[in-house]
Amino acid sequence: MVLVDSHCHLDMLVGHDSHDNIIKRAFESNVHYMQTICTKLEDFPKILAIAENYKNVFASVGIHPSEVREVISASELISLAKNNRVIGLGETGLDYYYNKDITQHKLQKQSFEEHIKASCENKLPIIVHTREAEDDTYDIIASYKKTYNFPGLIHCFTASERFARKILDIGFYISVAGIVTFKNADELRAIIKFTPLDRLLVETDSPYLAPVPKRGKINEPSYVKYVTEAIADLKGITFEKCAKQTTDNFFTLFNKACQFRNFPNEIIEDS
Repeated sequence: MVLVDSHCHLDMLVGHDSHDNIIKRAFESNVHYMQTICTKLEDFPKILAIAENYKNVFASVGIHPSEVREVISASELISLAKNNRVIGLGETGLDYYYNKDITQHKLQKQSFEEHIKASCENKLPIIVHTREAEDDTYDIIASYKKTYNFPGLIHCFTASERFARKILDIGFYISVAGIVTFKNADELRAIIKFTPLDRLLVETDSPYLAPVPKRGKINEPSYVKYVTEAIADLKGITFEKCAKQTTDNFFTLFNKACQFRNFPNEIIEDS
């Protein structure tokens, strides 16, 4: 049985523990693969270095919407994504929760579109963050989907049922984080129940949002097992079946990672 943490921030865990120890604990919990996510281009070199140090860790490249200060072109994103450790674009998307400025919203939209343009060309999935911006997020994705069949997912899904159904209808995946275990997450649990199992991924978004029973602690990839358990319970299936399907889904969506699949079940460091 193998699990994948499809979205974590290993670079943000450096003050918590060493990467060796964090990844060792992940392996002990059957989390054999992780994708460490880029939110700022200035941090990309250290994120890439982590992925290059462990053959079981992948990276993304992109700019979180709250970090957009200037729009980076699709061509620059494509160039950075050529490294064989980079399997996704993002995280990108729209976040109107913290910033109500219309000018900033415009910059976020432009940045989001450049990530989508890069995906349309290089076929790497876009990793989408959306908060209080469902309509604009969907409209931008749907407008490009009319011409290009680019892959992608909504990470750490917390949006509405209406948005979930629309995004599933145009071929996107939904990634579930520890929020699914929270007491007040009934709407999310209802969404997971109707979402096809072959369209779900699991993540921690660590160091944030540690799931129950680790809530209040610093989150880390080993805790993705609790997310998987919660989904299995909601679906009425075994943990093993849920683990297998969400792992298969990860490698279907992030197919550039397939070249590194099926390594021996141990931590593999490049040296």
